Amino acid sequence: MKIYTKTGDKGETGLFRGPRVPKNHPRVDSYGNVDELNALLGVVQQEISDAEIRKIIASLQHELFELGADLATPPQDHDDANLRIPQSMVTRLEQIIDRYEAGLPPLTEFILPGGSKAGALLHYARTVCRRAERSVVVLKETESVNPVILQYLNRLSDLLFVLARAENHSSGQPEVKWKKLNHKDTKTQS
Repeated sequence: MKIYTKTGDKGETGLFRGPRVPKNHPRVDSYGNVDELNALLGVVQQEISDAEIRKIIASLQHELFELGADLATPPQDHDDANLRIPQSMVTRLEQIIDRYEAGLPPLTEFILPGGSKAGALLHYARTVCRRAERSVVVLKETESVNPVILQYLNRLSDLLFVLARAENHSSGQPEVKWKKLNHKDTKTQS
Protein backbone atom coordinates (compact mmCIF):
# COMPACT_ATOMS: atom_id res chain seq x y z
CA MET A 1 0.00 0.00 0.00
CA LYS A 2 1.36 3.41 -0.97
CA ILE A 3 1.47 6.25 1.54
CA TYR A 4 0.16 8.76 -0.98
CA THR A 5 -3.38 8.56 -2.34
CA LYS A 6 -3.56 11.84 -4.30
CA THR A 7 -7.11 12.33 -2.99
CA GLY A 8 -6.07 15.44 -1.06
CA ASP A 9 -4.28 17.17 -3.92
CA LYS A 10 -7.06 19.73 -4.31
CA GLY A 11 -7.07 20.79 -0.65
CA GLU A 12 -9.74 18.44 0.67
CA THR A 13 -9.69 15.46 3.01
CA GLY A 14 -12.20 12.80 3.95
CA LEU A 15 -13.61 12.57 7.45
CA PHE A 16 -14.05 9.13 9.02
CA ARG A 17 -17.59 7.97 8.15
CA GLY A 18 -18.25 11.46 6.82
CA PRO A 19 -17.96 13.79 3.85
CA ARG A 20 -14.93 15.36 2.23
CA VAL A 21 -14.13 18.79 3.66
CA PRO A 22 -11.53 21.51 3.00
CA LYS A 23 -8.27 20.92 4.84
CA ASN A 24 -8.78 24.20 6.70
CA HIS A 25 -12.15 23.05 8.09
CA PRO A 26 -12.42 23.55 11.89
CA ARG A 27 -12.75 19.76 12.40
CA VAL A 28 -9.52 19.13 10.47
CA ASP A 29 -7.80 21.99 12.31
CA SER A 30 -8.81 20.55 15.67
CA TYR A 31 -7.56 17.02 15.05
CA GLY A 32 -4.47 18.47 13.35
CA ASN A 33 -3.64 20.37 16.52
CA VAL A 34 -4.14 17.19 18.55
CA ASP A 35 -1.82 15.37 16.14
CA GLU A 36 0.81 18.11 16.59
CA LEU A 37 0.55 17.73 20.36
CA ASN A 38 0.97 13.98 20.00
CA ALA A 39 4.09 14.45 17.87
CA LEU A 40 5.51 16.93 20.39
CA LEU A 41 4.94 14.43 23.20
CA GLY A 42 7.01 11.96 21.16
CA VAL A 43 9.87 14.47 21.28
CA VAL A 44 9.29 15.23 24.96
CA GLN A 45 9.38 11.57 25.89
CA GLN A 46 12.97 11.30 24.65
CA GLU A 47 14.08 13.92 27.20
CA ILE A 48 12.22 12.63 30.27
CA SER A 49 14.49 11.12 32.92
CA ASP A 50 11.75 9.60 35.10
CA ALA A 51 10.59 6.16 33.86
CA GLU A 52 7.08 6.57 35.30
CA ILE A 53 6.58 9.92 33.53
CA ARG A 54 7.84 8.38 30.27
CA LYS A 55 5.21 5.66 30.70
CA ILE A 56 2.50 8.28 31.29
CA ILE A 57 3.56 10.20 28.17
CA ALA A 58 3.39 6.99 26.12
CA SER A 59 -0.16 6.31 27.34
CA LEU A 60 -1.13 9.93 26.58
CA GLN A 61 0.04 9.47 23.01
CA HIS A 62 -2.28 6.50 22.55
CA GLU A 63 -5.16 8.44 24.11
CA LEU A 64 -4.53 11.46 21.89
CA PHE A 65 -4.65 9.20 18.84
CA GLU A 66 -8.10 8.04 19.98
CA LEU A 67 -9.15 11.61 20.70
CA GLY A 68 -8.07 12.67 17.21
CA ALA A 69 -10.11 9.83 15.73
CA ASP A 70 -13.12 10.98 17.75
CA LEU A 71 -12.69 14.50 16.33
CA ALA A 72 -12.27 13.12 12.79
CA THR A 73 -15.59 11.29 13.06
CA PRO A 74 -18.62 13.54 12.60
CA PRO A 75 -21.66 12.63 14.74
CA GLN A 76 -23.72 9.82 13.25
CA ASP A 77 -27.45 9.10 13.29
CA HIS A 78 -26.71 5.91 15.23
CA ASP A 79 -23.55 6.93 17.02
CA ASP A 80 -21.23 4.18 18.22
CA ALA A 81 -19.92 4.81 21.75
CA ASN A 82 -16.74 2.95 20.79
CA LEU A 83 -15.88 5.87 18.48
CA ARG A 84 -15.96 8.36 21.35
CA ILE A 85 -13.53 8.88 24.19
CA PRO A 86 -15.10 8.12 27.59
CA GLN A 87 -15.26 10.13 30.82
CA SER A 88 -12.97 7.54 32.45
CA MET A 89 -10.04 9.02 30.50
CA VAL A 90 -10.61 12.40 32.19
CA THR A 91 -10.86 10.75 35.60
CA ARG A 92 -7.54 8.97 34.97
CA LEU A 93 -5.83 12.29 34.22
CA GLU A 94 -7.22 13.79 37.43
CA GLN A 95 -5.84 10.88 39.44
CA ILE A 96 -2.38 11.32 37.91
CA ILE A 97 -2.48 15.07 38.56
CA ASP A 98 -3.43 14.50 42.21
CA ARG A 99 -0.67 11.92 42.68
CA TYR A 100 2.10 14.13 41.25
CA GLU A 101 0.86 17.37 42.76
CA ALA A 102 0.97 15.80 46.25
CA GLY A 103 4.75 15.43 45.89
CA LEU A 104 5.41 19.03 44.83
CA PRO A 105 5.82 22.18 46.88
CA PRO A 106 2.59 24.22 46.81
CA LEU A 107 2.42 27.00 44.26
CA THR A 108 2.10 30.42 45.85
CA GLU A 109 3.16 32.48 42.83
CA PHE A 110 3.03 32.29 39.05
CA ILE A 111 6.01 30.52 37.49
CA LEU A 112 7.60 30.96 34.09
CA PRO A 113 7.89 28.04 31.67
CA GLY A 114 11.37 26.57 31.66
CA GLY A 115 13.70 24.62 33.89
CA SER A 116 15.30 21.47 32.59
CA LYS A 117 15.03 20.66 28.89
CA ALA A 118 12.31 18.09 29.64
CA GLY A 119 10.48 20.53 31.91
CA ALA A 120 10.59 23.28 29.28
CA LEU A 121 9.34 20.87 26.61
CA LEU A 122 6.46 19.78 28.86
CA HIS A 123 5.53 23.45 29.30
CA TYR A 124 5.68 23.85 25.52
CA ALA A 125 3.44 20.80 25.08
CA ARG A 126 1.00 22.40 27.54
CA THR A 127 0.70 25.47 25.28
CA VAL A 128 0.12 23.29 22.21
CA CYS A 129 -2.56 21.45 24.20
CA ARG A 130 -4.25 24.76 24.97
CA ARG A 131 -4.23 25.61 21.25
CA ALA A 132 -5.83 22.26 20.49
CA GLU A 133 -8.45 23.00 23.13
CA ARG A 134 -9.18 26.42 21.59
CA SER A 135 -9.58 24.87 18.14
CA VAL A 136 -12.11 22.37 19.52
CA VAL A 137 -14.04 25.30 21.03
CA VAL A 138 -14.15 26.89 17.56
CA LEU A 139 -15.40 23.61 16.08
CA LYS A 140 -18.03 23.31 18.81
CA GLU A 141 -19.51 26.67 17.78
CA THR A 142 -20.73 25.18 14.49
CA GLU A 143 -20.76 21.40 14.92
CA SER A 144 -21.49 18.76 17.50
CA VAL A 145 -18.44 17.59 19.47
CA ASN A 146 -18.09 14.94 22.15
CA PRO A 147 -18.10 17.12 25.32
CA VAL A 148 -15.55 14.85 26.99
CA ILE A 149 -12.94 16.06 24.48
CA LEU A 150 -12.86 19.56 25.96
CA GLN A 151 -12.71 18.17 29.49
CA TYR A 152 -9.86 15.86 28.50
CA LEU A 153 -7.81 18.60 26.83
CA ASN A 154 -8.38 20.94 29.76
CA ARG A 155 -7.16 18.30 32.26
CA LEU A 156 -4.32 17.28 29.97
CA SER A 157 -2.92 20.82 29.94
CA ASP A 158 -3.11 20.79 33.75
CA LEU A 159 -1.32 17.44 33.82
CA LEU A 160 1.43 18.65 31.50
CA PHE A 161 1.96 21.65 33.80
CA VAL A 162 2.22 19.38 36.85
CA LEU A 163 4.53 16.95 35.03
CA ALA A 164 6.78 19.87 34.00
CA ARG A 165 6.99 20.90 37.65
CA ALA A 166 7.65 17.29 38.71
CA GLU A 167 10.38 16.82 36.11
CA ASN A 168 12.05 20.09 37.16
CA HIS A 169 11.72 19.21 40.84
CA SER A 170 13.26 15.76 40.40
CA SER A 171 16.14 17.16 38.34
CA GLY A 172 16.86 19.89 40.91
CA GLN A 173 15.87 22.73 38.59
CA PRO A 174 14.36 25.64 40.54
CA GLU A 175 11.14 27.17 39.30
CA VAL A 176 11.49 30.73 38.08
CA LYS A 177 8.87 32.86 39.77
CA TRP A 178 7.27 35.58 37.67
CA LYS A 179 8.08 39.10 38.82
CA LYS A 180 6.17 42.15 37.67
CA LEU A 181 8.48 44.56 35.93
CA ASN A 182 8.77 48.05 37.29
CA HIS A 183 8.39 50.01 34.07
CA LYS A 184 9.29 53.29 35.80
CA ASP A 185 12.82 52.02 36.36
CA THR A 186 13.42 50.88 32.77
CA LYS A 187 14.99 53.31 30.38
CA THR A 188 13.95 53.40 26.77
CA GLN A 189 16.11 54.43 23.91
CA SER A 190 14.73 56.87 21.39
